[in-house]
Amino acid sequence: MTESEKVETISPELLEILVCPKSHGKLVQKGNWLYCDKSNLRYPIRDGIPIMLIDEAEPIPEDERAAGTPG
Repeated sequence: MTESEKVETISPELLEILVCPKSHGKLVQKGNWLYCDKSNLRYPIRDGIPIMLIDEAEPIPEDERAAGTPG
């Protein structure tokens, strides 16, 4: 596993207070991403830090939406 593949777990306490900056929806961590089903966006986690900027978010890929986000 390379450094870029290492999964950085966000603490449950932090996940409890973080919301999607676009939709204010709940976030769920899947690998090194925080997913928001309400806005269909995912936010990257880099070096253990969630990047909660709409400009840094990516649309959830179609295949992941159809499968119900990876887990």
